[in-house]
Amino acid sequence: MKIKHLAAAICMAASPLLAWSADAPSQLRKFIAQVPSATGQFSQQRVDGQAQGKAPQTGEFSFLRPGKFRWAVKKPYEQLIVSDGKQVYQYDPDLAQVSVRGVDQSLGASPAAILFGSGSLDQAFDIAALPGKDGLDWLRAKPHGADAGFTHVDIGFADGLPARLELLDSFGQTTRIDLSHIVSNPKLDADEFTFTPPAGVDVVKMQ
Repeated sequence: MKIKHLAAAICMAASPLLAWSADAPSQLRKFIAQVPSATGQFSQQRVDGQAQGKAPQTGEFSFLRPGKFRWAVKKPYEQLIVSDGKQVYQYDPDLAQVSVRGVDQSLGASPAAILFGSGSLDQAFDIAALPGKDGLDWLRAKPHGADAGFTHVDIGFADGLPARLELLDSFGQTTRIDLSHIVSNPKLDADEFTFTPPAGVDVVKMQ
């Protein structure tokens, strides 16, 4: 899973903690302002024709603004992506390898930046409301830059929290991420977002 496609992670189930509007862009802005931390579960899968029959990736996520998040794939294979707010670590146990990137380099204008970051949405994205579908209120975020790695991401909201992301990448592939069992504003310690590479693994610093 590419770091820029994390969307990570990150759609949420309904919560009474938020006052919400039927307008998805307004719900996104309230979510960013009112939910500095959250935990939950995700299911991620490509939905184009070539991906039919493949098992989705499932796991758990958490975030603490600004820029700290943990995206742990549990099935069908383990993979871990952790940001401590300065660097992003992607650990693949099967390959015994950790790649390390700077947060600015990794997130940039990415879905993860929308939901986990603290920068200005309008500086990096064009945000527009879409018609509702599947019982959700939708918006489309288009990155301003041509090097974001994706064309746009559609985000569906339910009761003030994101519930689904549909990301169209630069190769014409669509990835769907559903998030559930969200706990808004739990007390999370910054130490939960630190990562020390296990002994014996290769550490690759990406430029």
